[in-house]
Amino acid sequence: MFSNSGRVVRGLPTLAALALVWIGQAPLALAADAPAAAPSTAPQAPAAPVADNYIIGPGDTIQVFVWRNPDLSVTVPVRPDGKISTPLAEDVVAIGKTPSQLAREMEKVLSEFVRTPQVNIIVSQAVSSYSKVTVVGQVKNPQALPYREGLKVMDVVLASGGLTDFAAPNRAKVVRKSGEGEQDLPVRLGDLMNKGAMKYNIDLKPGDVLIVPQSRF
Repeated sequence: MFSNSGRVVRGLPTLAALALVWIGQAPLALAADAPAAAPSTAPQAPAAPVADNYIIGPGDTIQVFVWRNPDLSVTVPVRPDGKISTPLAEDVVAIGKTPSQLAREMEKVLSEFVRTPQVNIIVSQAVSSYSKVTVVGQVKNPQALPYREGLKVMDVVLASGGLTDFAAPNRAKVVRKSGEGEQDLPVRLGDLMNKGAMKYNIDLKPGDVLIVPQSRF
């Protein structure tokens, strides 16, 4: 470069180059000094609520909500005798009932003390045998499986390792308990597994017991 007098000024190109280098590195330095962004944590999905057709059993924990009566709203366990006790309602039978059925029963009891009570029952902890599906008999791994919505007969058979060589699959049945007693549901596993008879792949409910008997020789 030339000055106004026509002489070459040799130091200017070097200074210009240094300036360009400093300008290019400045954003990198600023980025290095900036604090690292905190990792985002997605909120955990709430636990799936127990289905309303769930059958309450001993050991379960239930929440009793009485609308506009917080003093009567409590969380209580189902005692081994199948009963619960809440303020103004002692020794109410809970075992064998759905949450809705127990809520209606509680409303009847509380109606002696509260005008038109509205009760909601939520099973907050399902630990009784009624929250499981049991597979017994001629399966390779008899067990009790946690119940989930949409569970079917083939699901529990496969989870139990399949049938043994001594099984009589077409004499299998599901024993279902309800407030009215027990009900036997025939399940022809042989036709289901070998012929694709899907009508026998029935939906299971909490507390169901799948029994696979031994063949007769």
